[in-house]
Amino acid sequence: MKQVISTERLPIKMWLTDIENGAVEQAKALANLPFAFKHISIMPDCHQGYGMPIGSILATKGVVVPNAVGVDIGCGMCAMKTNIQEIDKTTLKQVMGTARTLIPLGFNWHDKDQDERLMPAGKDDLQIVARNYPKALKQIGTLGGGNHFVEIQKGSDGFIWIMIHSGSRNLGYSVAKYYNDKAIELNQRYHSVVTKKMELAFLPLETPEASDYLAEMQYCIDFALANRKLMMTRMIEALQINIGDFAHDEIINKSHNFADWENHFGENVLVHRKGATRARAGELGMIPGSQGTASYIVRGMGNPDSFHSCSHGAGRKMGRKQAQRELDLQSEIDLLNAQGVIHSIRNIKDLDEATSAYKDIDVVMENQKDLAEIVVELKPLAVLKG
Repeated sequence: MKQVISTERLPIKMWLTDIENGAVEQAKALANLPFAFKHISIMPDCHQGYGMPIGSILATKGVVVPNAVGVDIGCGMCAMKTNIQEIDKTTLKQVMGTARTLIPLGFNWHDKDQDERLMPAGKDDLQIVARNYPKALKQIGTLGGGNHFVEIQKGSDGFIWIMIHSGSRNLGYSVAKYYNDKAIELNQRYHSVVTKKMELAFLPLETPEASDYLAEMQYCIDFALANRKLMMTRMIEALQINIGDFAHDEIINKSHNFADWENHFGENVLVHRKGATRARAGELGMIPGSQGTASYIVRGMGNPDSFHSCSHGAGRKMGRKQAQRELDLQSEIDLLNAQGVIHSIRNIKDLDEATSAYKDIDVVMENQKDLAEIVVELKPLAVLKG
């Protein structure tokens, strides 16, 4: 831990010093919520988000806060170790070319419904999920845009790994928006101290809206995992087509946008993680850098001050539009080419995901040595982005 802010109702425990003022103000708003529990935890990749900073943890009693989970419910990462030890650059390009034909990127969906057996069960009892289910059948196994990626990496253990970062696509967005709007309506009706401007509207747990949200949230988390699993299957196919059969381990999966019941400091509380990874003692997870820096397989240390959490990545140091305005396209391309990475920087709009738009992953990892220990370092070889 790097610093503690003690000026608010609850302490704010922080694992960084380079935090923007907007994120600090959001953290203070969290610390003053009447239902917030014990303290607020701020991870080393933290930056300003909507209502709640990306890279923060809020534990609550008696309420759920949809915006503290976020619009991409269940967004997370999975990683898989193969027994492949080397892939030459020509073959890598072929693999990624094949992957592009199997995995729709950005705003693209599949033309046809995917196998319904891949979908989580239980949609019929869920109002918003059921309404959006036909779209979800075409969106499962698709990457989306923003900071989502598929990456082939070389591990410090000598093996090739595949890592995927994606979420619940339009399904999660639709659920999040519907229940956040419901929370705003309820908070305004009863003159809550949590104003609409704070973007932290809550649902009391005794309300049917809260029960419905928690059920639909869980479906979105399950769908996001199913989405990543199908993309991983397609990446296995892309490798098999180009290099033949190979063996691989089971995937490691971690969500970083979710709320779950946990016991901390002797009490059962609802822990909201927005851009933060659960890191219980001995629990494996992953912390990616950028497409030009290392990522890590980590083992959690179960630090109680972080509510058993760690960062979910390097974290942005520049906003998307800022990066497009200020970064030099050729310099970013040269930076990646010098490392031999097959990357996705092609034009100015891609600069929002350039290496220089992100914090230094080495500093981020150093700042959380008491949260997670490094198991394997992963160097990027080839990257697909939305």
